Amino acid sequence: MYILFLTIHIFSGGLSLLLGTWNLLQKKGNISHKKVGLIFVWGMLITGFTAFVLAILKPNVFLFIIGIFTVYLVGTGQRYIHLKKIDKGQVPKWIDWLLTISMMVIGIGFMFWGINMMINGDSMGMALVTFGLIGLFSVRKDFQNYRGKARKKMYWLAAHIARITGAYIASVTAFLVVNQETFPSVIPSVVYWMLPTVILTPLIIKWIRKFAKN
Repeated sequence: MYILFLTIHIFSGGLSLLLGTWNLLQKKGNISHKKVGLIFVWGMLITGFTAFVLAILKPNVFLFIIGIFTVYLVGTGQRYIHLKKIDKGQVPKWIDWLLTISMMVIGIGFMFWGINMMINGDSMGMALVTFGLIGLFSVRKDFQNYRGKARKKMYWLAAHIARITGAYIASVTAFLVVNQETFPSVIPSVVYWMLPTVILTPLIIKWIRKFAKN
């Protein structure tokens, strides 16, 4: 059973990584972008849910949390496409609240876990705190948007860009972390955790300013 779900996890994760890279380099908003993006979304959801199963079959709290983080990013990123009129009275569905509240709990857990690791001299704690802050910042945006108090008119597109690209960052990060033993041993583990976020976050900001500036 474990091998089966691990195989599905690796296949869907690898496919999502390839499709995400393709969409990252292509023109945004056209038909190809949307079709490839939808496959990417389903691939990442499968990757996240299989992570839950793997974490249960062989208890792994960290893998379970990463799975939730991935599902939250890609789930809310896709859901925002259908939440364009909250400022006109549209009400978010239960799945929207479930994703957001789950991330809030996990984000707080990341923060405490990361701070404890840093106190004990483990540099990996920095990565956990960073991801916790990203998650809680997104949760804050959700609460703001769901209450119809978004600062941007195209809040839904800004959230979609940030979350879907964030899910791609998660897939790249997972690839680097899993394969870090094939890279020079002098590179600290925290580098593999942080590098995709450091490189791609400026692109998220650029795309939001370009496509969702209003």
